[in-house]
Amino acid sequence: MDLQLNGRWAIVAASSEGLGFACAKALHAEGVHVVINGRRLDALEKAAAALRENGGSGTVVAVQGDITLESTRTELLRACSEPDILVTNNGGPPPGSFQKSGRTEWMHALDGNLLAHTAMINAVIDGMCERQFGRIVNITSAMVTTPRPTMATSSAARAALTAAVKGLSLDVVKHNVTINNLLPERFDTERQRYMAKVATTRDGITYEEARARQVRSIAAGRLGDPDEFGAACAFLCGTQAGYISGQNLHLDGGSYPALV
Repeated sequence: MDLQLNGRWAIVAASSEGLGFACAKALHAEGVHVVINGRRLDALEKAAAALRENGGSGTVVAVQGDITLESTRTELLRACSEPDILVTNNGGPPPGSFQKSGRTEWMHALDGNLLAHTAMINAVIDGMCERQFGRIVNITSAMVTTPRPTMATSSAARAALTAAVKGLSLDVVKHNVTINNLLPERFDTERQRYMAKVATTRDGITYEEARARQVRSIAAGRLGDPDEFGAACAFLCGTQAGYISGQNLHLDGGSYPALV
């Protein structure tokens, strides 16, 4: 399917690896010019090289920095002042219970998984409306709809973003600007390897047992391939997805237990 994105410009936050990189890869394969971002220069340069070698016709611009910093967001917008596509993303906060989360932990989660994203959205949304095309995809988490005791700050920050953009989506869709959220669960990324390591200490199990437990928690009986995630992101950015907005799409191997 031709998503009719050739020549468009996209900013993909926190995209030097993992699900962010998968989204940048899928968009670049569609001919999109991509501005990627990451904290570590070595990982960012490796990601940029991989995209250029992947065969897409779009250019690749790399901007190093922490997306929670205003200076990084300024550099991203300097690299692409009129993006057609914005994919918001950032690493999640460390696991922690509600009782053990103080103001420091809460503000860390809000800065990284709410305020950085609303700042980027606010910077680009009016221009998208004026140009009568825009696609915003927020990478959030399955924890938005199925919170767990050890992920209190992550669930709350991402749920707040979901609520904020839902109202905005109702206002901007008439300008052919859509806003949707991707809710991943258990993809084979560094984040899940990190979570498995946390479980070894917290639960007194081996790393192999922790990884096996991750797989057992997924109805499909396997971890997701990041390329599957990237493909879903690219579709939501395509012309054909112009009638889809304000939605939460679970990418979780069929594990979400509810009807809505």
